[in-house]
Amino acid sequence: MGGRSESVAGKRNPRLALAALSLSMLMPSLDASIANIGLPALSHAFAAPFQTVQWVVLSYLLAITCLIVSAGRLGDLIGRRHLLLIGIVLFTVASLACGLAPTLPILIAARAVQGIGAAIMMALTIALVSGTVPKERTGRAMGLLGTMSAIGTALGPTLGGLLIAAFDWRLIFLVNVPVGLINFALAYTSLPADKPAATAKKGPRFDPIGTVLLAASLGAYALALTWGEGHFGALNIGLVIAAFIGGAVFIQSQRLVAAPLLRLAMFQRPGLALSLALSIAVAATVMGVFVVGPFYLGHGLGLSAGAVGLALSAGPAVSALAGVPAGRLVDRFGTRRIMLLGLAGMVLGLTGLSTLPMLFGVAGYVAPLMLLTAHYALFQAANNTGIIQGIGADERGVVSGMLSLSRNLGLITGAALLGAVFAYGAGGAVTEAVDPAALTHGLRLTYGLIGGVLALGLIAALRAKPVKA
Repeated sequence: MGGRSESVAGKRNPRLALAALSLSMLMPSLDASIANIGLPALSHAFAAPFQTVQWVVLSYLLAITCLIVSAGRLGDLIGRRHLLLIGIVLFTVASLACGLAPTLPILIAARAVQGIGAAIMMALTIALVSGTVPKERTGRAMGLLGTMSAIGTALGPTLGGLLIAAFDWRLIFLVNVPVGLINFALAYTSLPADKPAATAKKGPRFDPIGTVLLAASLGAYALALTWGEGHFGALNIGLVIAAFIGGAVFIQSQRLVAAPLLRLAMFQRPGLALSLALSIAVAATVMGVFVVGPFYLGHGLGLSAGAVGLALSAGPAVSALAGVPAGRLVDRFGTRRIMLLGLAGMVLGLTGLSTLPMLFGVAGYVAPLMLLTAHYALFQAANNTGIIQGIGADERGVVSGMLSLSRNLGLITGAALLGAVFAYGAGGAVTEAVDPAALTHGLRLTYGLIGGVLALGLIAALRAKPVKA
């Protein structure tokens, strides 16, 4: 698509535009983790059990998972800047509703609406990079957005804890309101306008049936892996089956409708499907490390809760610091080489995590964790840049949504599946009384499994062709 969407607008400040995109990435990432720390306070405030209160987190994540691809496609059709502004307003107003919610059901509903706004913001932020910064600086911009995502995820529990301790649980949501207003002002004044996709001007513009099928399938999958707090029963199995059946029906529907939500032909482009699959695997790896880590450091090495948090914080800190330098390396050496380097470094980090803690204790865990997260930043910057640069302008929204979806599915899968692998390797329930040797076995099994998956991904990436439009 030509015109203003393919170049940086003349009179607009690209630095302010990048600041707007950075806030649009930071806010949804922050709210994905900030509410977790408030669950005990919410349980007390509303006199509700944990199983009910956890829907404050689940409703947000499910809304993002179900709608992020559709949000990207809608941005392609009606204009990405226009829809991003709507998403920011929706997120900000819903944050205000969360902070003022008089009952738990209203809070859960407001969080779902907030998740819709977050889905729009996450889907379109990456897609808007190409129209905001010059092509030769795309890697740096992607690195910066990766940094903001890491900062938001890492900052959430800390900021939430401080706000609850000093004020009230309502502040963890109300803090979004002034930031959202600033974000809207920056986005409105600095982001270049774009045009709807030319291919969508005639005939059907959207695929409502496909949208519902995809949302239902993704929602069933996400619920299957989060329902029951790790206890995988008949309901979970039923939801997984429903998710796969729904996914198959969705794919068939995309072959029949005039204006499909996903053009299946684009997956035939070299490298795209592999890049999305690697994004799922890498996100699952990182989440798995942070799910397993607290149990091993706490029960296996005997650290206090505070010491565990401090040790694990080294990972997000390194990822945040490495984001921008990673983007510079991508711009200088290209996406393929940096992506391969990132994958190789992650495999090496997982190898260290499965062996060094037994020899060097906490230092043996933190050092390879830092190696892993630094190379995670390299992979993210390279993979995201390669995907967006290799996709036509009229599909950047939907592909950006798929990229964000792949990360979200990886996080959910990593938390549920790899947590179950660790528990299995440790001999069942992981408690303070479990034998440290059993925890070591669970650790090695989990990191060996995901290390093997990433090694296979590295081999596939070495043999694959880069993404092409």
